[in-house]
Amino acid sequence: MLRDVLKDTDEIRAVVGTIAHVQPDIILLTGIDWDHNGAALAALTERLDEAGHPMGHQFAGPPNSGLRTQLDLDGDGRTGGARDAQGFGPFRGYGGMAVLSRLPIASVTDFSETLWADLPDADLPLVEGKLFPSPAVYEVQRLSSVAHWAVRLDGGPTLLAFSAGPPVFDGPEDRNGLRNAAEIRFWQDVLKRWEGPVVLLGNANLDPEDGEGRHEAIRAILAHPRLQDPQPTSLGGVQAAAQRGANTKHRGDPALDTVDWRDDPGPGNLRVSYVLPDVALTMADAGVFWPTPSEADADLMNGAPRHRLVWVDVETSAER
Repeated sequence: MLRDVLKDTDEIRAVVGTIAHVQPDIILLTGIDWDHNGAALAALTERLDEAGHPMGHQFAGPPNSGLRTQLDLDGDGRTGGARDAQGFGPFRGYGGMAVLSRLPIASVTDFSETLWADLPDADLPLVEGKLFPSPAVYEVQRLSSVAHWAVRLDGGPTLLAFSAGPPVFDGPEDRNGLRNAAEIRFWQDVLKRWEGPVVLLGNANLDPEDGEGRHEAIRAILAHPRLQDPQPTSLGGVQAAAQRGANTKHRGDPALDTVDWRDDPGPGNLRVSYVLPDVALTMADAGVFWPTPSEADADLMNGAPRHRLVWVDVETSAER
């Protein structure tokens, strides 16, 4: 990522241009590289300063992605591969997360070391009644593919931020599908005990209707009595879904899509990123930044990553 920022690639220009255009007070970035000294994130925030949208407060803890283990986590008979890390990654810090904010960050609670097996009623992958690939894996296997954070803002809500692994790229044991659902269900327990207004946000990598995965996990979060679903939409998503391929078989509303994945072969466009404010917060507006080719700001999509920016306007002065 640092290399790409310094080279000013098309993707970096699209990301910086989109953020500067939408002008969020708070943003969670996923799929960005983490390094110990924060050089990559510092370079990116400098670009945002130059673009006229400074975000003076940041948090980026070390992700589980790329964190090596000594075990064969994916059951392929080998160790040391990208899939044998705590979360998929060819190097430590691959595909991490960062919170950028114009409000000061008061504190961070990092849940990322929580073991998958320690989740209440953990549903672990089995083959012929035995843990897959071995019981030893679940003595060290963390729940978070990337991270789970509670980031409390000074003068604002607490962000419940995460980036779940995809529910695909596995076998009949459905290891990735089960883990993806567990990463989403983790918040159910947190919401029972966390005080004060929250906003749950991140890449769940799961659509409520379409694509692979255990859809009931994200449906339960969307229906949680503590949260409200603003159902952000875009016209660009509707037009993009009109292509041939997987989109023609989808049941969900294409206006709600947040990612432009390949259609043939591929899952097509899906709703996988979410911003779910606490019911204690007053929601003013919401949307997905996905302009159509004919809109004035369509040039910001040149080189843009497949995931679109999801935004929600809330008033943060409400109290529970």
